[in-house]
Amino acid sequence: MKGPLNVTEKKQLQLILDTCLMAGKIMTESGSEVYRVEDTMNRIAENAGQKESVSYVTATGLFMGFRSSNYTQLENVTERSINLEKVARVNNLSRKFADKEITIEELNLRLTNINHEAPTYSVPLQIFAAGVVSCTLMYIFGGSWQDFAATFLIGMIGYSVSFFTQAWLSIKFLDDFLAAFIIGFLAYLAVKFHLAGNIDNIIIGAVMPLVPGVAITNSFRDILAGNLLSGTARATEAIFVAGSIGIGIAIVFKLFM
Repeated sequence: MKGPLNVTEKKQLQLILDTCLMAGKIMTESGSEVYRVEDTMNRIAENAGQKESVSYVTATGLFMGFRSSNYTQLENVTERSINLEKVARVNNLSRKFADKEITIEELNLRLTNINHEAPTYSVPLQIFAAGVVSCTLMYIFGGSWQDFAATFLIGMIGYSVSFFTQAWLSIKFLDDFLAAFIIGFLAYLAVKFHLAGNIDNIIIGAVMPLVPGVAITNSFRDILAGNLLSGTARATEAIFVAGSIGIGIAIVFKLFM
């Protein structure tokens, strides 16, 4: 039986644990699938010399431990978004560590800096892209050119409401509800004042940037991979988001139609 660990070994194990959990947390918060997160954590541990690692990942927390010691650690996941650039960067760093291009200390440091170094699109560009997505999908789904400009503007406004509500209030699902309500109300006004022709086409296009399509897809991938708990949690969250959008639109129809 192996004797107790000395101070240096304890620090090394702690560093490996922290690095694995940091990588897993970044990937989970950025929308990665559970099986990919577990695989990355285990590969980092194996390449760091801990071949018998045990990891357990859910949508709200990560567990990591080593069979060779009594070290086990938990990391909470409180935020969830979609940022595949961060997922790709963590995978790239993991490969570099496996190829001995960087040390475990360098890997830990570069993971710490990912949130600051990973490129993100500016808010105005995101809002503009939401408008483009809205009007183009509206047309693809059978809309007309008459509703194109209105859908573009309403899609941008709806996404702006969602973005700034989430940033200022941080109340889950309220941002989607308010955005959907504003979209429905503006679509109603656009048709009433003859700025557009079909309220249904405008709403269908404008809510598309809010629809949790990636979350629903990942939930089914997790379920099919056997990660029932995480898949169910993500599916439930996606259903609540869709419900918030639906309720916001329904209230508009109830009040003004």
